[in-house]
Amino acid sequence: MTPALLYAIDALAVTILVFALYFPRHRRRDLVVAYLGVNVGVLAVATVLAQSSVGAGLGLGLFGVLSIIRLRSRELSQHEVAYYFAALALGLLGGLGSSVGWLAVAGMGLVVLVMAVADHPRLFARHRTAQIVVDRALPDHDTLVEHLEQLLGARIHGASVLKLDLANDTTVVDVRYRVGPGTTAVRPTAAPAAAEPPRALETTR
Repeated sequence: MTPALLYAIDALAVTILVFALYFPRHRRRDLVVAYLGVNVGVLAVATVLAQSSVGAGLGLGLFGVLSIIRLRSRELSQHEVAYYFAALALGLLGGLGSSVGWLAVAGMGLVVLVMAVADHPRLFARHRTAQIVVDRALPDHDTLVEHLEQLLGARIHGASVLKLDLANDTTVVDVRYRVGPGTTAVRPTAAPAAAEPPRALETTR
């Protein structure tokens, strides 16, 4: 298989990954540039390395070096990191895959297919993760879980206390939960007038 054909397949694969999968689902424009830049950059470097006798080993070394890069402008979520590695893998397969031919093409297709399925909005759609600030200091785990279930109207699968502030009477907790079938948004419900209404600040990841 000629390198030019692999470049064309890589361009098609990364276009599907970025413009058909990532951006319609997550709408973060700056990462579109990042993913395309990573793919093209890795493709160019891998192509040069493929012309040398140490191309494969150096290519794997390049993958390892890039895998530890942390972009500190904004923190990346786990699904964004997955797209980052997918774009990087496509570039490596496109640049170093001329010797294996259609096996590299199959690898590109597998990467795109896995991302399409694993990041589908309907996959585990009711399962959420949030970091919540509760306006009560709740050191007892069972009491905290019961309070969160009432607050969110959801089943709690995990609750990890990040900060317990007894002075300000607050609890910061990382929550993993499953919303009910009729729930479209998770919002604290108002308490009866006789009781003080619970308040929570929620940032969903």
